[in-house]
Amino acid sequence: MKSLLNTLACASAMFLFSCNSGGEASKTEDAQSTAEQGTGQSGVKDESSSPNVVQVAVGSKDHTTLVAAVKAAGLVDALSNAGPFTVFAPTNAAFDKLPAGTVEGLLKPEKLEDLKGILEYHTYVGTLKPEYMNDGQSYEQVNGGKISISKQGEKIMINGKATILASIPTSNGIIHVIDEVLLP
Repeated sequence: MKSLLNTLACASAMFLFSCNSGGEASKTEDAQSTAEQGTGQSGVKDESSSPNVVQVAVGSKDHTTLVAAVKAAGLVDALSNAGPFTVFAPTNAAFDKLPAGTVEGLLKPEKLEDLKGILEYHTYVGTLKPEYMNDGQSYEQVNGGKISISKQGEKIMINGKATILASIPTSNGIIHVIDEVLLP
């Protein structure tokens, strides 16, 4: 009887090991295939979940300049990850307020690091809902710089210049639509 139990235990272990190692090989092959295709988080197709910060921005006619900048800086995958992120998203009109040629210059490959720094200054790791923001607070952004919050009645200002026009919850954080580009 003891011999039969030992034989069954060994057979069961061998069966489980062979099933598991085949599954691991399959997972490894899938991961390698995905890596070879160069598809990151932004390439995941999911029609049933709420959109993330990038998907919301892509769907906005008022944020085409911001979306072009995020793509040029190679930040689409980073902002498509789980987060949570708070993105202060300047409108196209906000970018239009910059001196002529500024946006075009930042989109050039040799200005990639400057562009990334500016976009990272618009991003906070965590979810900052409007009700969390109080006059006099400051928050460290992804690039290491800090933004300051001020309030004038119900109006929330960033760095004393940019006004939050709207706040949009997303699956991986929140977007605050702002009327100025924040410069570090």
